[in-house]
Amino acid sequence: MRFNALRRNTKCASFRRAKRRGISLFAAATILLFCAGCRQDMHVQPRYNPFDPTDFFPDGQSARTPVAGTVSRGELASGPQELMYTGKVNGAVVDEFPFPVTREVLERGRERFNIYCEPCHGMTGDGDGMIVQRGFRHPPSLHSDHLRSAPAGHFFDVISNGFGAMYPYGYRIVPRDRWAIVSYIRALQLSRQASINDVPEAEREKLRGESE
Repeated sequence: MRFNALRRNTKCASFRRAKRRGISLFAAATILLFCAGCRQDMHVQPRYNPFDPTDFFPDGQSARTPVAGTVSRGELASGPQELMYTGKVNGAVVDEFPFPVTREVLERGRERFNIYCEPCHGMTGDGDGMIVQRGFRHPPSLHSDHLRSAPAGHFFDVISNGFGAMYPYGYRIVPRDRWAIVSYIRALQLSRQASINDVPEAEREKLRGESE
């Protein structure tokens, strides 16, 4: 009798394991079927590629022009903000700034210059930065006659779009910081050409006292 009871218990345990296994397999199969039947409307939704034709609009074009009065988001290439975002007025580079150049602007420009420009142009703008010392192409000195006479908008345009071997920084540096860098470049250039007469009277007295 003990043998029969053990045999019955063994069969019951095997049946329970088989039943649990069957339930698990059924649940897994159900989940797989559910996933396979999921709609992909958000993943593969109806759309048009650029310049695809369509019969929805009378002109047959899927791409639409902005409605009248649309306001651009981002950098404005024309209008009152053209100078701020391009360094140009009516499409021509100009030698002016879109805002007053203060000491705070110069300090910001010096900070940004030392981060983005100094590796190639050097701390003084002579074009002898560490990247150049390691073999990169030598950029022109910011103190050359050509660049001293270049308008401020030229430097903004070069910073934004690059020039020659120089990469564009328009997507890395916001417009106001680009102008701050231009103001600091002007300060570096002036430092090589300035005389004591260019120093405010109050500051001249300090310089004379320090020299004595």
